[in-house]
Amino acid sequence: MLVLIDRVSDACGRVAAWLFFAIGLLITAEVISRYVFNAPTPWTEDVSQALQIWATYLAAAFVLRNRDLIVIEFFITRMGPGRRRLADTISLVAILVFALFAVVYGCAIVAESVAQNRHASTMLGLPRWITEAAIPVGFALLTLQALVELVRLWARTEAAR
Repeated sequence: MLVLIDRVSDACGRVAAWLFFAIGLLITAEVISRYVFNAPTPWTEDVSQALQIWATYLAAAFVLRNRDLIVIEFFITRMGPGRRRLADTISLVAILVFALFAVVYGCAIVAESVAQNRHASTMLGLPRWITEAAIPVGFALLTLQALVELVRLWARTEAAR
């Protein structure tokens, strides 16, 4: 199960990277269209924003898996193994609790948007649930990855004893 969650996180990280690449292409095409051909498109900004939201939330679990989160190394490097494990545990539990709240409330927001048929107040008028769904999906992946990291952290502890 741990390997499966890692693979899903890795796949989402790759998808996020490609989404950021696509955003760069879209914005480049829009700049050329607008300033070279004087023919701006009404949909590029909306699509780019939606892709950026999805890419950001999809990348969260990948970032945690690879331990690329912001860390204050000044304190961490001065801790012994026991205190570092405790600090990692506290961090992972905080991520886990926050992510679970985000999943629950994010699902409620998406359900409400679908029920009320909300749309963005932009030219394209995308349904709001398309971008809002990134929150519960991304945080659900982050929750699973945080659980995996907690299991690994304490499995190493038990193996060392």
